Amino acid sequence: MQAPKPQPGSATLPLFNTPTTYGSLTRSLHWITALLIMANIGLGFAASWAPFNSAEALAQKTWLFSLHKTLGVTLFFVALLRVVLGVAQSRPLAMSPVHKVEALTAHTVHWLLYALLVLVPLTGWVHHAATDGFAPILWPLGQNLPLIPKSQFVFETAGALHVACVVLLIATVVLHILGALKHAVIDRDGTLKRMLTGTPRAAPRNESNQGILPGLAAVIVLAVTVFLGWTTDPTESQRKDRAALQSNQTSSWIVTEGALNITVRQLGAQVAGSFETWTADIDFAVPQGSGPAGQVGVTIDVASLKLGAVSAQALGPDFFDVERFPTARFQADLNATDENYVADGTLTIKDISKPIRMPFVMQVQDGTAQMTASLVLRRDDFNIGLNFTDESQLGYDVIVDIAITAQAAP
Repeated sequence: MQAPKPQPGSATLPLFNTPTTYGSLTRSLHWITALLIMANIGLGFAASWAPFNSAEALAQKTWLFSLHKTLGVTLFFVALLRVVLGVAQSRPLAMSPVHKVEALTAHTVHWLLYALLVLVPLTGWVHHAATDGFAPILWPLGQNLPLIPKSQFVFETAGALHVACVVLLIATVVLHILGALKHAVIDRDGTLKRMLTGTPRAAPRNESNQGILPGLAAVIVLAVTVFLGWTTDPTESQRKDRAALQSNQTSSWIVTEGALNITVRQLGAQVAGSFETWTADIDFAVPQGSGPAGQVGVTIDVASLKLGAVSAQALGPDFFDVERFPTARFQADLNATDENYVADGTLTIKDISKPIRMPFVMQVQDGTAQMTASLVLRRDDFNIGLNFTDESQLGYDVIVDIAITAQAAP
């Protein structure tokens, strides 16, 4: 009895690429990567657009961002494997002859996809690692990255690059899908089916070599994207604003360096931030013994608050409501005590004034004064975050740390 002849396409499909078809490993990674990209783009938009106006909304938003970051880290490692495999193997021949411009476009899109599959999750990961707190990655290996400092500048720059790369990734994926649909609907050459099933196989033939042009084109597009995403130092304009405001001071001391930092507890983690723009009018004279030492008035630009990943939410109507209350004010009398100094005054936030007694340390030498202070405020005293009553999600205490260096005015 004669054995049946093998049917076309019935042979065992290869694990790796051949000159005429994609290997099963390449095809599997291709569709896993595609699924991760589409799911994570959707999660990213859903998390960004999710409301932030109650404890329940915060929990939902946090979960969406945590899932987005976790899938992003997964995509990073899958993409590395995908890129290594793609570079190590040759691509199969096209199923049908293509024009040079079409071939250049297709190869450029593929190089862009390889680069963006690494850059998009990597910039997102750096963005996450450069700050503390909000929405952890759901794994036991920690939230930091080697060589990435906790830095507002790194956080904001990585975030801007992440957004720019995501926009380019979406555009590139759309071009890739349109190319696949062209092959399936217009050319009807089996290209899409081959990526799905491994068959049919391309006919052996010579194919024009595009050389370095696709890679060069991809590098140029990436360079333009990075240039657009890489804005100037995010803190530079704020430093200039503060310097301009302080240059108009008429007090007896001019602030040359200063930090107005706050720390809140969110979801069990400390989240540090700072007000980048503020002015201080200081009248101070070292007294002989205990007693009055002067006055201070501090005006804070609330919109300059940087609080990690939740800066925008902190300025919203449920918290500082910066549109209605753009500034905060601290006005106090300075008094020397037996131990050091104390500022007795009033802090006004959102038009709510509360008495504040703030001990501080002051050292004066050769016309230079250095002051440090730390105090704890309650956010609910100023109607901040009243919808958030669960301290495990958002603590009531806000730690304020102040450090100022000032020079005696001429």
